[in-house]
Amino acid sequence: MLTMIRAIVRPEKADKVLAALMEAGYPAVTKYSVAGRGKQRGIKIGEVTYDELPKVMLMSVINPSDKEFFIETVMNTARSAGKGAFGDGKIFVSEVEESYTISSGVKETDYVKEGVTP
Repeated sequence: MLTMIRAIVRPEKADKVLAALMEAGYPAVTKYSVAGRGKQRGIKIGEVTYDELPKVMLMSVINPSDKEFFIETVMNTARSAGKGAFGDGKIFVSEVEESYTISSGVKETDYVKEGVTP
């Protein structure tokens, strides 16, 4: 079974995370803009409260044996200097029951790395 990683990161860190993943051999990533809040419930600046903050979600499907390395790469790249800060993001891990390539109709049972197809 494959593993899906969804990482929600600060917008200013997204390109660095994508570059680190590419360098580590994980070019297949879906990127989209999202908005939300974590435990801090948004941010208040003066009299204005921002309930939802802009973030970027990066999604990738990988081999389960690569999970720890992939997560470490994202964390090390997305974390603010030092021990990190509120709003650095979140990583979600889930299993992928099935995966199909639309163009060929092939059901993929193993992770395909660097463009090599079954």
